[in-house]
Amino acid sequence: MVLSDRTIKDEIALGRIIIKPFDSADIQPASVDIHLGDSFRVFRNAHTPFIDPSDCPQDLTELVVATKAEPFILHPGEFALGTTLECVTLPSDILGRLEGKSTLGRIGLLIHSTAGYVDPGWTGYLTLELSNVANLPILLTPGMKIGQISFDRMSTPVDRPYGHPELGSHYQGQVGPTPGRSLNS
Repeated sequence: MVLSDRTIKDEIALGRIIIKPFDSADIQPASVDIHLGDSFRVFRNAHTPFIDPSDCPQDLTELVVATKAEPFILHPGEFALGTTLECVTLPSDILGRLEGKSTLGRIGLLIHSTAGYVDPGWTGYLTLELSNVANLPILLTPGMKIGQISFDRMSTPVDRPYGHPELGSHYQGQVGPTPGRSLNS
């Protein structure tokens, strides 16, 4: 069941859903708006002929920090990793779904390729998979609204929330745009 604005407010007030920083004006009817952080990872493709998902090179990306005075520009056809301004923590009986803002989608900005699912038990900043599918560059300014997160209540709390030692959760507690880890690690 998708949580309504009223239930989202209750869960935040109880400290079960934690979003920091948080502004109650960001609560929508069935989601919470999230904002773009200032850090990006851009791919350096001059020295790597291909990416092997079973053995991802750790030096595939380079960190770029943007400011409001010098925003990040995502060119047509480019892909970069970004991060949310907010750190999100979920309990073991609620999952999150990250989606883009329709206004941004209508100008060709996609904020996730596949990683729109936020597992119960998650804590950390969300890494955004930014793609420009338009034919003009898109200006990305730290602090701008970049997406929204909705929440679903699980039928029961999960037995092994994200971050449980048996799961090998790769990204628990991540800060900033985190590059991919090898599928075999």
